[in-house]
Amino acid sequence: MADVDVAFIQEPPHRPNPSLIQEAQGIPLIDLSCPDVDALVDDVGHACRQWGFFQIINHGVPPDRRHKLEEVASKFFHLSLDEKRKVRRDVRKVLGYYDTEHTKNVRDWKEVYDYAVQEPTLAAASLDEDDDRVAHWENQWPENPPEMREVCQEYAKEMVELGKRLMELIAMSLGLPAGRFEEFLKDPTSTMRLNYYPPCPSPHLTLGVGRHKDPGVLTILAQDDVGGLEVKRKSDGQWVAVKPIPNAYIINVADVIQVWTNGEYESVEHRVMVNSTKERFSIPYFLNPSRHTVVKPLEELTDEQNPAKYRPYKWGKFQLRRKLSNFMKLDTENIQIQHFKV
Repeated sequence: MADVDVAFIQEPPHRPNPSLIQEAQGIPLIDLSCPDVDALVDDVGHACRQWGFFQIINHGVPPDRRHKLEEVASKFFHLSLDEKRKVRRDVRKVLGYYDTEHTKNVRDWKEVYDYAVQEPTLAAASLDEDDDRVAHWENQWPENPPEMREVCQEYAKEMVELGKRLMELIAMSLGLPAGRFEEFLKDPTSTMRLNYYPPCPSPHLTLGVGRHKDPGVLTILAQDDVGGLEVKRKSDGQWVAVKPIPNAYIINVADVIQVWTNGEYESVEHRVMVNSTKERFSIPYFLNPSRHTVVKPLEELTDEQNPAKYRPYKWGKFQLRRKLSNFMKLDTENIQIQHFKV
């Protein structure tokens, strides 16, 4: 018998099997302090092509910024449920605390707190393709812990700078100018998330986050030493565990880069395991383009021999539809980039 609500239980083909989990061998570890820029660019390009995931060290983010955010996240998630729900997100307030997140219609074993990096964030106000009205997404900052707002904002600044550097390296790895992606990242709709995964009585039936691909440009993830992230290896389709490395960040290519590169760099499926004894925290930064960006394969990366594989789509509308899917039960199968394949 399961010790968790049926809403959390994965279908048998997607349930975790801890006895079969392999530790990932060969996930690239890239030292951003490498003085040889050409070698660094080659390493990033290889990682994006072969894995879609890599880890970075010597990235320039002060360890104390990350540690302070980890501490404040722990304080927040250990507050009473009533206190946390004072900043609960809903269909109108799309940022804040949430404890009923679903992935592929199965409830995730986690709690989250989302906040926008740019405040206010200018987003699409309507799903109507011809409606150009703009919504202003405002953060909901909790009263407790009192230092949470400042700590969150300071950490986000570090992620913005790191994201810029990574996008420059990715552009150069494609043979493009370092600043090629800048035009798409003005007035970004990027968000930060604090994830909390409590101990689970039935970790063999549930997942902290079900299998998915990230919809934006790039994700920069800080995970604690408990671990739990798994990546679906491109070479054989096996789930492999990503071992935590102290003070490293995990980078994954997301759907928008897959479209921009016309599939040369693929977004990779990943998921999160839970366990019965230890709580786990992670902090992803989701780098997203501006609301008015039309996402489509770059002209420089397509030609007669390699025609565009994806139809253009408006990022702002796409993002809003995904945001609303948690509240309006929209058909999530129709808000994946596969829907835009030619």
